[in-house]
Amino acid sequence: MTISDFVGSVTSEIVARDLTDVTLVGHSMAGVTLPGVAERIPDRISHLVFVSCAVPPDGTPLADVLGDLSPAVQQVAARIGDDVVDSQGALHADLARAMFCNDMDEPTAESTLARRVPETLKVLSEPTDLTGLRHPIPRTYVRLTRDASITLDVQNMMIANLGEVGVVDLDAGHMAMISDPQGLAAILNGF
Repeated sequence: MTISDFVGSVTSEIVARDLTDVTLVGHSMAGVTLPGVAERIPDRISHLVFVSCAVPPDGTPLADVLGDLSPAVQQVAARIGDDVVDSQGALHADLARAMFCNDMDEPTAESTLARRVPETLKVLSEPTDLTGLRHPIPRTYVRLTRDASITLDVQNMMIANLGEVGVVDLDAGHMAMISDPQGLAAILNGF
């Protein structure tokens, strides 16, 4: 899978359903997908929402900007070493727990971890293309204040790469759609 595959999938879905006035919401790695969709079909997008997204500078791979993890995640990463993915290609459970479940109760964390799937790592080394951000589409960044995988400092760097952007804070970890769905929905419904 490539960034172009991600962009193509989202674009095809919007066009196939003849959607217009779309508020397009992306999370995490989707920060490299949203600009591509905005470039391909800007007339169909009314708002871009980046939920704790990684949006590297134009031409920069994701891998170059995702190194600043929280101390808790760094400890787990040091302990597991090179075994960051399991035999099925999914993120190691201990690392996924530290990165994605730091604000969840145990049943919610277990449910989240049970839904891990293999990751496509190729997109981490692809250069990003932010050309789509030249379109005057309103954009908002939802900054997750308890995110352990894209820390506040990194989120602030990503925000700086978006140009004119509104910022809304939510007191949640990386998987806010699971740990605080009402809080995230309230923000999104405001658009």
